[in-house]
Amino acid sequence: MREYLLVFLVAAAATYLLTVIAREIALRTGAVARVRDRDVHAEPVPYLGGLAMLGGLAAAYVVAQQLPFLSRSQPFVFHDARNVLIAGAMICAIGTLDDLFELDALTKLGGQVLASGFLILNGIQYILFPLPGGGQFSLQSAQGALLTAFIIVATMNAVNFVDGLDGLATGVVGIGAIAFFVFCYQLTSLNNASLASTGALLSAMLGGACAGFLPHNVNPARLFMGDSGSMLIGLVLSASAITLTGQYSGTELSKGAMGSPASLAPTFLPLALPITLLVVPIADLVLAVIRRTRAGRSPMAPDKQHLHHRLLEIGHSQRRAVLIMWMWAALVAGSTVVISLYTGPVMWWGIGSAAVVTVALTFLLPSLHRPGVPEPKASEPVSPAP
Repeated sequence: MREYLLVFLVAAAATYLLTVIAREIALRTGAVARVRDRDVHAEPVPYLGGLAMLGGLAAAYVVAQQLPFLSRSQPFVFHDARNVLIAGAMICAIGTLDDLFELDALTKLGGQVLASGFLILNGIQYILFPLPGGGQFSLQSAQGALLTAFIIVATMNAVNFVDGLDGLATGVVGIGAIAFFVFCYQLTSLNNASLASTGALLSAMLGGACAGFLPHNVNPARLFMGDSGSMLIGLVLSASAITLTGQYSGTELSKGAMGSPASLAPTFLPLALPITLLVVPIADLVLAVIRRTRAGRSPMAPDKQHLHHRLLEIGHSQRRAVLIMWMWAALVAGSTVVISLYTGPVMWWGIGSAAVVTVALTFLLPSLHRPGVPEPKASEPVSPAP
């Protein structure tokens, strides 16, 4: 655990420091987010935060190779992590070009498929799913490749869609990465398997990169991650879950907490994790496609009706809307991991209480305090309602 914590801190520190350099590059090259009708920022903000995050991931990878415990792990741990970083560099390059020159949607999709194909060709794809009791469900190569490409591309686009408020996508993915690290670490620990796994390593690196970028990205943001960052962290998050399916058999991951059978968690969580951790942005993506198609517009046509826009409309400030969506992400991610590993009434009471608090804060806070509405001074008459 201490080495994973060090990996997390190295990724955070490197990303935090490199963000200053990325911001300077963005300003010099003109990679700046102009203010558009659908945007919520009031002045231009530089892009290219993805470059800093990629640097943070690379720095953490290099340090992890030198640590006593992780350096003695199975060769596939760092081999697969290295290939994920290479694919991340590919998609970060495509995103950087988009931040600079605004590529069309088809070109970006081609880049996403290319990065996914690189991972698949290097053996990072859905291969098998462990079953409760020690069995396993194997996929044919073509089936695994198609499923892998779909999940990776969908996750990248979901993260890109939710990147509409300062710090929103960074926090959501960071929460997801930490949740998946807990799942990987606890699952291997409960089953007496090796604690050194690609999924745990990548998720610790990704969580640290998001934590290091967040201070520069919260409202008011000094730097946006841009497509270079949103597609990068979406790829790393989904790939970290995918690596789990090919590195352990059903006999190695067959127990849950207290030695009980591990339900269906090891079977479906590597498949469902990118979806459940990003259920908010994925729901936003699906609703946007339906909304735009029903209006006779392209599914890729931008608008100002995303979930974060709706939170602003009902009375939340930008920061509070981001915190609310972080809470929803934490609720879904935490509940998924806890249900996967543990059972009992205490678990269900905890999840239920967290859900009640999240719902209450979402809908009651705007009625208690509406941001941006100044209170009238005692000496000023109150204008009558129209």
